[in-house]
Amino acid sequence: MPVIRILPHHEYCPEGAEITAPAGTSICEALLDNNIKIEHACDMSCACTTCHVIVRQGYESLNDAEEEEEDLLDRAWGLEPQSRLSCQAILAQSDVTVEIPKYSINHAKENH
Repeated sequence: MPVIRILPHHEYCPEGAEITAPAGTSICEALLDNNIKIEHACDMSCACTTCHVIVRQGYESLNDAEEEEEDLLDRAWGLEPQSRLSCQAILAQSDVTVEIPKYSINHAKENH
């Protein structure tokens, strides 16, 4: 199973974390399954950017981003070349390292 390393984030994962998830799982699902409560205002339907992550290592091992995801990412806070919506980034067999940006465009958090 691939390992996901999450860099420290002041709210969601202050100490950072290292979790595993089966290949074929989205990064968002893996984080939520391991009690890292990343925002996902659209319930992982690729309709917002609140689950935006920056893939610091292992980017090339993920599935390719579809046009819909790329269009949404243009609105994400702190966009970088390795940015992905975690609900659309599907794990393969390789380990990945992700950073959750400090901010999102969500003005009101949902209680997921």
